Amino acid sequence: MFENIREDWQTYERDWARQGFWVMLVYRFGRWRYRIEPRVLRWPFSFLYKLLKVLSQIMTGIDLPCEVRLGRRFLIEHFGGIIISGDAVFGDDCVVRNGVTVGLRHRGVRGAPLIGDRVDIGAGAKVLGPIRIGNDVAIGANAVVIQDVPDNCIAVGVPARISPRRECRLETAESTPRSESS
Repeated sequence: MFENIREDWQTYERDWARQGFWVMLVYRFGRWRYRIEPRVLRWPFSFLYKLLKVLSQIMTGIDLPCEVRLGRRFLIEHFGGIIISGDAVFGDDCVVRNGVTVGLRHRGVRGAPLIGDRVDIGAGAKVLGPIRIGNDVAIGANAVVIQDVPDNCIAVGVPARISPRRECRLETAESTPRSESS
């Protein structure tokens, strides 16, 4: 647990004021409490976790249950309105912004997204259902993703359209031809 918290501390740029860091502390505590073997000894820690979780939800607007499986260096870039289903799985180096929902597509039907490594989820995006999001994927702001997204793609729109990622080349002032008109 402490190794993960140290890594979270670095991920959040060593800033105590980042609400995402607070949520990660509560999440790590919730995961750690499952290691306490006798249920009787675990009960006070479970009660404390539930209390801390409600407080963090009220203060940050982020619902991140300890049942979610997170990879390393999970970053909540902006807080507020983030809901993540307890069935969701995230890979390493994922970024989530405000207003994001990652969860079930239909009430009463299990199956939450499996999200790969280095996935960047834009503000207001919804990723719903038993789908797989590949590695190195960008999900645009307010996109509604309800189908699998392959590696190295971008998903934008409602419902999300998927297209391959292109490397963006910025032309410098020296490399663009200039017309000489005086």
